[in-house]
Amino acid sequence: MIEPIGNQYIVSRPVYSKTTFGEEHKKKHRHHKTLLEHLKDSCRCSSQKAKRIALSLFPIASWLPAYRIKEWLLSDIVSGISTGLVAVLQGLAFALLVTIPPSYGLYAAFFPVIVYFFLGTSRHISVGPFPVLSMMVGAVVVKVVPDAGGDALMISNSSESNGITSDDQQKVMVAATVTILSGIIQLLMGVLQIGFVVIYLSDSLISGFTTAAAVHVLVSQLKFMLQLSVPAHSDPFSIFKVLQSIFSQIEKTNIADLVTSLIILLIVFVVKEINQRYKAKLPVPIPIELIMTVIATGVSYGFDFKNRFNVTVVGDMPSGFQAPITPDVGIFQQTIGDSFAIAIVGFAVAFSVASVYSLKYDYPIDGNQELIALGLSNILTGSFRGFASSTALSRSGVQESTGGKTQIAGLLSAIIVLIVIVAIGFLLEPLQKSVLAALALGNLKGMLMQFAEIGRLWKKDKYDCCVWIVTFICAVVLGLGLGLAASVAFQLLTIVFRTQFPKCSSLANVGRSNIYKNKKDYDDMYEPEGVRIFRCPSPIYFANINFFKQKLIDAIGFNPLRILRKRNKALKKIRKLQKKGLLQVTPKGFICTVDDVKDSDEELDNNQIEELDQPINTTDLPFQIDWNGTLPLNIVVPKISLHSLILDFSAVSFLDISSMRGLKTILQEFIRIQVDVYIVGSDDDFIEKLARCEFFDDEVNDSIFFLTIHDAVLHILMRKDYSTSKSSPSQEKEKNCDFTVNTNGSLRNRECRVPVETQF
Repeated sequence: MIEPIGNQYIVSRPVYSKTTFGEEHKKKHRHHKTLLEHLKDSCRCSSQKAKRIALSLFPIASWLPAYRIKEWLLSDIVSGISTGLVAVLQGLAFALLVTIPPSYGLYAAFFPVIVYFFLGTSRHISVGPFPVLSMMVGAVVVKVVPDAGGDALMISNSSESNGITSDDQQKVMVAATVTILSGIIQLLMGVLQIGFVVIYLSDSLISGFTTAAAVHVLVSQLKFMLQLSVPAHSDPFSIFKVLQSIFSQIEKTNIADLVTSLIILLIVFVVKEINQRYKAKLPVPIPIELIMTVIATGVSYGFDFKNRFNVTVVGDMPSGFQAPITPDVGIFQQTIGDSFAIAIVGFAVAFSVASVYSLKYDYPIDGNQELIALGLSNILTGSFRGFASSTALSRSGVQESTGGKTQIAGLLSAIIVLIVIVAIGFLLEPLQKSVLAALALGNLKGMLMQFAEIGRLWKKDKYDCCVWIVTFICAVVLGLGLGLAASVAFQLLTIVFRTQFPKCSSLANVGRSNIYKNKKDYDDMYEPEGVRIFRCPSPIYFANINFFKQKLIDAIGFNPLRILRKRNKALKKIRKLQKKGLLQVTPKGFICTVDDVKDSDEELDNNQIEELDQPINTTDLPFQIDWNGTLPLNIVVPKISLHSLILDFSAVSFLDISSMRGLKTILQEFIRIQVDVYIVGSDDDFIEKLARCEFFDDEVNDSIFFLTIHDAVLHILMRKDYSTSKSSPSQEKEKNCDFTVNTNGSLRNRECRVPVETQF
């Protein structure tokens, strides 16, 4: 019963242990479906289920019929054109990160958008090349191609290469094969409904990883900005080898490329800053990439930079599409690990950006369907010689900020890319590669600015800050593939570390109420005499059971096993004296007729440890031993004032088998020295698991579980009061009692003739 009184409340109910609560409130029987029943449900067909599956596989069927032509079409057209122009330039620029000819970047900017238009669940992201993913694919290309001979790779349609060198064809084949494999992995994950794997990539990890990838992109583009011949490296520490190679031949820098790229980079940074600061006032962001590309192409063509200054240009831009290729199975075997990392990173980035827009515009997204859409996008893109796609934050920002409402804008952006592929691509042939490198670096500002996260994370959560720093260092030093694996391992290690060393605490009553808090945090604390309350705020498992035991010993001030051994050793001495008739017991205590006892043969050795760890048995003695009283002769046993220990397990979600054995040993040690142990806050599943694992026996039984700390405390107080009255005949009439909280907050004892209950 709950009675509100102003801003206070009164609860009147019996003191509940888990056993008494279960007897009074019977649990309902719940039927848990078996695996066979789940399979039957999944195979059962209905019209509604068929419709739901169709809509989930083709999300376009849910939003396209509700498309508001008058309100949305114009915005989508403007957004599509703007996004398409940015996609063309980013496709060309990010192809340099993959170390393949720039023209293949247009395929990566076209095919994913078409597939995502029909299968994607986000209405605002722009699918296509992403610098981090391009860098990861490029690392695989660099690793595989130097070791592959011309006959090792099955290159299709080499006669249609339009001037592309054999080495470039090999690189394109590797990039396409890795893209197809990563698409297959994403598709399988989506079909198997395991899109949850992305939860193992925290925001801190993704931030640190993308920042490290931005550093890799920066270093990889230096050779294009300086026009240096830098050998490719893909092993750990490759970034330092690339830098060493660049600085060793810095005197060979092409000044025209360097000056052009620096001017482009400066202008792009300034205009992007203007776009960011005045985005609320600008109708659309200034398309600075497009403007600078047009100007740079015109200047390069008009002044013949290629011949006059020996700059490198985009070169041949073949019109139309080439025939699909068949991926090389041999490359599958070499790149399975890298492809898995590419698949996970691509999905994690796309899903994170899609989640931001779904929350902003209030529509659902499906992680598993996103995997299917991205997987099929990569399979189709790789088949037509493109490379892995996700979503670029800057391109998605353009699509959303210019008024894009649906993926109609994405479809229109793909049409812009298509026009460049089949009709006007040749206009970009005079464009310097250093300009593309500068444009690629211009898109890294947001990722490089993530260094500011370190200070913010350090103030909020030092573990997350360590994850960011370690992820960044691993990804920079070891490379993106190995770095990602090492970062995930470290992140999981931090979780283990947090649970392995939990912040255990001793609790006490605050304000004489039913509230129990850390003893160190408040002044007005009440702790019943002889009672200790210990809280463990994490799961207990094999790695932290010893830490839990040590923290418990530190909290109560003594080791129960040491006390038990001392008492058993003393009992052996007392039993020896009693058998020899040297010890007598009077109402006033022990009387010993000998001054000293040689106990060298009683010293603790390894052969006696198991015997001394057993329960104390005094049934053969004609008297009881008060271990806190005075013992005969020089027998010294540590005295303890603790009679009850309460373990708050409200935050303990599980125990494994190893920790279960350790916990039982701890409970037995306390029980054997006459300290009652109570466990509170554990749920029913926790107790049922203990029962299944045969945790309970004659010493440790299921009556030790109570619903709350206050239930256990009141039970202890009533039990102590009962034992006191039982030993005092004058107080036998006061056996029935209860405890109540006064209006002033104090806890008091009162007589009663009703069943024991507690009132708050």
